[in-house]
Amino acid sequence: MAKYSNLRAMRALIKASLQAILKSPSAIIFTIAFPLIFILVFGFLGNGTGFHIMVATAPGSDTTSRLSAILHNVPVLKWVSKDSAGINKMLKQGDIVATIDIQKQPDGVKPEYKIILNAASTEMDKAQQLRMILTGIVQGQDPAIQKRQEELVSITMKEFVVRDYKTIDFILPGQLSFSLLASGVFGTAFVFFNLRQTLVLKRFFATPVRREIIVISEGIARMLFQLIGAVIIISIGHFAFGFTLYHGWITFFEMLAMCSLALMIFMGFGFIISGIAKSESAIPPFSNLITLPQFLLAGTFFAIDNFPKWLQPFCRALPLTYLNDALRKIAFEGAGFWDVRVDVLVLLGWGVVIYAIAGRAFKWE
Repeated sequence: MAKYSNLRAMRALIKASLQAILKSPSAIIFTIAFPLIFILVFGFLGNGTGFHIMVATAPGSDTTSRLSAILHNVPVLKWVSKDSAGINKMLKQGDIVATIDIQKQPDGVKPEYKIILNAASTEMDKAQQLRMILTGIVQGQDPAIQKRQEELVSITMKEFVVRDYKTIDFILPGQLSFSLLASGVFGTAFVFFNLRQTLVLKRFFATPVRREIIVISEGIARMLFQLIGAVIIISIGHFAFGFTLYHGWITFFEMLAMCSLALMIFMGFGFIISGIAKSESAIPPFSNLITLPQFLLAGTFFAIDNFPKWLQPFCRALPLTYLNDALRKIAFEGAGFWDVRVDVLVLLGWGVVIYAIAGRAFKWE
């Protein structure tokens, strides 16, 4: 009699699980269709946000002068308040058009003010508009200034060379992350709840298959399916809308590796829900309680800095926030796993907590 092979059993379970996933319309919708729709919409919309020019005060700029107060009250200028590192990051990503450096000259020196614009190379059209606006503002303060503007203020512009940070570079990692969260939570919860309710797990116990093989097989099957979805999403984003892959194929595989790690962690939520849910109808409310706050608050659609300050600490505590951050750094900045080690460590910390709870909540029968 041939010796029983748990490896052969694992292959059979992975194949069966993959077939079940591929036959599930909800799995296709959450993994591929749902994020793809958002990517297509934002990809076609581009970067149009209405006519506002985002600017920031350059470090060392004179913020006490009358000219500074006037510029801060111009409606078309939207001022961003950040430290030097934050301003430089936003300038590199094209989130602000320029930094404005106002320098008050010593008494008797002409011109009285110097304005230096450090403008992002990807935003030079808006930077030229900004220069025209500033000129108009200076002239509008006093009709006589038009004749002696060279004595009052000089405006120079320096180009800050950056790569174009497109809408798709922000949106695609968020949609990819949420599809992983939704699949890990909803998919795992429904699968193991149904396996337990239909006594399939109990029947497995009558075979030589070890319990951990059942869990690992389901995890591998779901991971393979999600990685196929990720390949489709990243490929369409890159080739159709210019989604940035800083190091090409290396970045592509690093993103897939990050997705694999995150999915294994998110599946822990599903194990918990499948254990505490008393009926199949209870799974969606529990799952939405976990996924919706992260979908809305973890930087999927908007940068966390746009939320009220009192809400931001909660946003930064969510695991999806760190996956979004890591994927964006890997894709656009070319960061490696060591560069995003803080994000990885936070996700692993969440994984330890989640699986500690799952170990107590999960039920085999």
